Amino acid sequence: MTTEILKSVEPTLYEEDYYLWVETTLKQLENKDIQNLDWQHLIEEIEALGIEQRRKVESYLKQLLIHLLLYRYWETEKENCQRGWQIEITNFRDELEFSFRSKTLYNYSLNCLDAVYIKARRQAIQKAGLTPEIFPEQCPFTSEDIFNSEYFPE
Repeated sequence: MTTEILKSVEPTLYEEDYYLWVETTLKQLENKDIQNLDWQHLIEEIEALGIEQRRKVESYLKQLLIHLLLYRYWETEKENCQRGWQIEITNFRDELEFSFRSKTLYNYSLNCLDAVYIKARRQAIQKAGLTPEIFPEQCPFTSEDIFNSEYFPE
């Protein structure tokens, strides 16, 4: 029983050397050595990958919406910033396009659009220093507009 207690207290390879754990796990998977896999950490890592991918989509979508809002509604800065906003809009669309190789992540972006828009609107208000009434409470852009590489709001 003492040995069991000591084993549970000893750090695992995952905790001691994460990169070595990844290499070891990869070799175990390649060799179909499922008996020796660290299932708990492998499951956690796969779950974390999915969460990270969704978070990346949310982040790029939020930045894209902020720039679309500024482009459309911040009239006093439009002349000075329009070109920069176009570049940023294009960059964020490109990043999302990489993620959208997965239809699941594309569908996720459509499902989270309203929630992300609220955050993007709040940040656009702060960035522009304008009154909230300038920016619509509901997203003024269709998903087709948002992801259309040729679309820039008037």
